[in-house]
Amino acid sequence: MPSSPWYHHTTIYQIYPRSYYDSNGDGIGDLQGIIQKLDHIHKLGFETIWISPFFSSPQADLGYDISNYTDIAPEYGTMADALQLIEEVHKRGMRIVFDMVMNHTSNEHPWFKESRSSRDNPKADWYIWRDKPTNWKSMTGGSGWHYAPERGQYYWASFLPFQPDLNYRNPEVKQTMLDTVRFWLAKGVDGFRLDIFNVIYKDVEFRDNPFSFQLTPTEDSPSSFFQEARYTINQPENFDFARELRSVTEEFGERMLLGEVFGNRQTIRKFLGDEVNNGLGLVFDFGMLNFQLNAEYFRNLIRGMETHYPSPFMPVFVFSNHDRRRSIHRLNDDIRKAKLLHMFQLTVRGVPCMYYGEEIGMTDLKLPFSSALDPIPHKFKFLPRFVFDTLGLTINRDEVRTPMQWDATRNAGFSSAEKTWLPVHENHKQVNVEGQKDGNSLLNTVRALLEIRNKEKAFQEGSLKLLENLPHSVLGYTRTLGNESFTVLLNFSERASEFQFNSSVCIFKLSPHDETKNKAIHLDGLGGMILK
Repeated sequence: MPSSPWYHHTTIYQIYPRSYYDSNGDGIGDLQGIIQKLDHIHKLGFETIWISPFFSSPQADLGYDISNYTDIAPEYGTMADALQLIEEVHKRGMRIVFDMVMNHTSNEHPWFKESRSSRDNPKADWYIWRDKPTNWKSMTGGSGWHYAPERGQYYWASFLPFQPDLNYRNPEVKQTMLDTVRFWLAKGVDGFRLDIFNVIYKDVEFRDNPFSFQLTPTEDSPSSFFQEARYTINQPENFDFARELRSVTEEFGERMLLGEVFGNRQTIRKFLGDEVNNGLGLVFDFGMLNFQLNAEYFRNLIRGMETHYPSPFMPVFVFSNHDRRRSIHRLNDDIRKAKLLHMFQLTVRGVPCMYYGEEIGMTDLKLPFSSALDPIPHKFKFLPRFVFDTLGLTINRDEVRTPMQWDATRNAGFSSAEKTWLPVHENHKQVNVEGQKDGNSLLNTVRALLEIRNKEKAFQEGSLKLLENLPHSVLGYTRTLGNESFTVLLNFSERASEFQFNSSVCIFKLSPHDETKNKAIHLDGLGGMILK
């Protein structure tokens, strides 16, 4: 038996279901499409898939506005399809994680319709209502309070106006949501990714948030729009709820809880647990989404991760997702740099999480704000695009959610429809799965690294030690478990690097010219190797 829970040494592949594979020709990806493409993920070597929401929804926020937590949106399939997907994933020895949006529902959810109808109905206190708004701003800008004439009151929405927040101070609400979690766990789901988990509780006294000079969120602070989110984000009750949710999932054995949490690493650690990992099992650390491709950056990243998430905790390494620019955007579409990035991601101590298409180097597709399906750009249409580009903000999330590029045929092999829900990237004839059969492709590099990781437990559970006295452009570390030890060397410079090193057998090299000879290491520019 492994010494750590399975979710601390797994590998995660994120699927945006609307864009993965369309099995019925309507231009929208679906659950049967995911089933048909499971072998792609399995053969790559990923052990866990996380699927963005496919529950019943008016799709105003493309699934993150749920109107029924125990039913499937018809464009994605049926409950039978969902159960088949769970079964097919397990048949391959893999795990499946659903996306659970616990903070809010759609305003089309029957619970909210009833709550809004009057002040004295059975669900009147299921959402957060006030006669008079506070100064609280939503995460997307502007007041998060919205007037409902039926009640003559304002409801609170942390994200968008059509996503009212549930009131977890009502025991009935909390119990219902915990039972929803139990519903899916009983059907075999292996855990959940938790959407904006750190905003579930708001200040019980409804105190106004203080002024801040901060316009946009940073790695250390989720405050924005010139307001400190002191009373709306990361409330103490949220840390307690993480432990309570953990106890519910443990009724079903070891289950993953992967939190989307915003704040500094001390705050993230509170969601995981102070001394022992008795809260969320894993939490994203989104600071690394703004990575810089140099050895010093990743050296400091490792130091930070090892300091804040030592055993029995485990960090998560993620460089792309459905809300932020794809990792290759930061690499100027350079496949060599993408190989280096993912070699780091798949060998460092932590759980790697890869967004669909990253394995082939899919790129963002620039799309006009005016025709966006994503609701967020429409809030900011009065500002020119270059403002957001200058700030490095992904306002139109459509640009990172385009259909998966399977081959060079029409619609990239994603769909037989005349029109897909989002346009397929025009570079699909050059960037696709089918076209990466070459052994030196990005796809096969990822596959080879996952094969090593899955075979050698030192990469799953081993300790990590940074190597000193290497050339400035070279990052080196050892992964050790028991008597097994491996050394990873990565050259972040475009120039080759040679240095003395007590080398051993090379089991993987990123460049065909990387080599060890006479106690010397030669790494090509952007080269890397694993030594045993």
